[in-house]
Amino acid sequence: MKKLYYSIGEVSEITDIEPHVLRYWETIFNDLKPRKNKAGNRTYKEDDITLILKLKELIQEKKYSTAGAKKIIEGEETEKEISGTDPLSVEVKKDLQEVKLFLQKLKEKL
Repeated sequence: MKKLYYSIGEVSEITDIEPHVLRYWETIFNDLKPRKNKAGNRTYKEDDITLILKLKELIQEKKYSTAGAKKIIEGEETEKEISGTDPLSVEVKKDLQEVKLFLQKLKEKL
């Protein structure tokens, strides 16, 4: 289900990353700056979730340090071969995770 904005809890569910890690990554990665609404709650866009999934792949799956991941993300236009990330595959992973969460919630209601 596509939305304009996602809360930190929704992003945490979709990406399977704890909220405190998301807040920590905000302090490290300049490209990850979710807006805050009038109540002060973070609101993430689709692009933010895509970036978070790229970071998850680099840091948690490929075991890059945060500094190494930052170098790859910042130089992404010229170093796609190094990062090994494919924007399409990240998008597909995000969509599949959202479908999975939807089906799990649907199953709970049955």
